[in-house]
Amino acid sequence: MKAIQFSRYGGPDVLDIVEIDPPHPSPGEVRIRVRAAGVNPSDWKRREGQYRTFEEVTFPAGVGVEASGIVEEIGPGVSNTFVGDAVFGYGEATMAERAVLTHWVHKPDDLPFEIAGGLPVISETAWRSLDESGVKSGETLLVSGAAGGIGSAVLQLARIRGITVIGTASPQKHDYIRDLGAIPTTYEPGLADRVRQLAPDGVDAALDVAGSGIIPELIAMTGDPARVLSVADFSAEEYGAKFSRGPPKEPERVLADVARLYSKGLFRLRIEQSFPLERTAEALSISAAGRVTGKLIISP
Repeated sequence: MKAIQFSRYGGPDVLDIVEIDPPHPSPGEVRIRVRAAGVNPSDWKRREGQYRTFEEVTFPAGVGVEASGIVEEIGPGVSNTFVGDAVFGYGEATMAERAVLTHWVHKPDDLPFEIAGGLPVISETAWRSLDESGVKSGETLLVSGAAGGIGSAVLQLARIRGITVIGTASPQKHDYIRDLGAIPTTYEPGLADRVRQLAPDGVDAALDVAGSGIIPELIAMTGDPARVLSVADFSAEEYGAKFSRGPPKEPERVLADVARLYSKGLFRLRIEQSFPLERTAEALSISAAGRVTGKLIISP
């Protein structure tokens, strides 16, 4: 089968498309024929070696941590999932024709494979971040980097929870932000003044999903570092703010809930572009540029 691998840390040029034997699931796992795999910032950050201080990588290493597809092989101890089932969830080296999933749920018929393949990371991260931020119904949340995959999920889940959201994005994405139920603003200098005009009573919490070095400014706007959380800036804790990290918490429950929300028309995901496996390096480069609206997908 074809798969994307890298044998050293570096830029897009270290990625290779290789022919390898299909993986086999261990106990509690399943193998799928991949229909869609989501692109996440963690993919290119891991490839660059940004995680090497706290995560061991064995070369050659695969790329991708989420996917949707059809179950081909069942690992020992797996029940209620059968060969031929359509599923989506977390896995290993998912940018490949076949991949092993470690956490998954069944895919509803009305949820396209392309969208399902891009849901796990953003939905679980958004759900966890809202929980850990402590923001409640009736409060106001500022989201820095609101138009990307995680930001898009945060806006929708926060709206469902009754939270008012102000989201930063470039001007051309403001209609998209409004469409997801949030109040848009730009992220240029003067953010505090603009937020003050939009929320005269202040913001109760702030969430950084862009990792753009804005933590001190967010702390100044909330007045309390404990009400600022980042999923992208490793330095957040140096300022007294929170940094939310994996592994995923109760991923099956979250994915099942988000799938139900999708079926009810309460949650959606914009797929900006889909790439064949051979163009994975290009997709990761676009992700690294930081201007994606919604999600990028690899379709082997």
